[in-house]
Amino acid sequence: SLALPYLKYPEQLDGWVGGEKGFDPMNITMALPVYWCREAELKHGRVCMLATVGWIATDSGLRFAGDMFQNVSTIEAHNKMLEAGVMAPLLAGVAVVELYGGWLTLNGFEERIKREAGDFFIGKQVLPKDPEQERLMRLKEIENGRLAMLAFSGIATQAVLTNSTWPFL
Repeated sequence: SLALPYLKYPEQLDGWVGGEKGFDPMNITMALPVYWCREAELKHGRVCMLATVGWIATDSGLRFAGDMFQNVSTIEAHNKMLEAGVMAPLLAGVAVVELYGGWLTLNGFEERIKREAGDFFIGKQVLPKDPEQERLMRLKEIENGRLAMLAFSGIATQAVLTNSTWPFL
């Protein structure tokens, strides 16, 4: 594969954006449908892109208004917000989005609705109209999502190991 020259190209990725590079180092798509794998990859990539920016913004001093959000580090934010009672409403909101996403995924996979993996029917109007440019934009989202998954893992690990804030100097 182009992504990993020492591995065989995963044929099941043909036709999927990013598939031309053959990035599936653990051959997960041999065991699971590519639709489910791509759905998970896009979801986790998007979450990690937001989480990375959020972590850095918080460590840089950006806070919500209100006393409970001040003087709380990113490492202790979860426990402090749990104590303040903020996490239950947040969890309820996330649950609604997850239920909707699960419904879309299941119905898209079973082809009951016309839907590509990762499509929540919002934001398509900002994609380029040219098919090749749209494909490139989708590829950038996947590759940046992969990078963000690694970045967020590194940021969270570094913050806990050094007990300091970004940029961990």
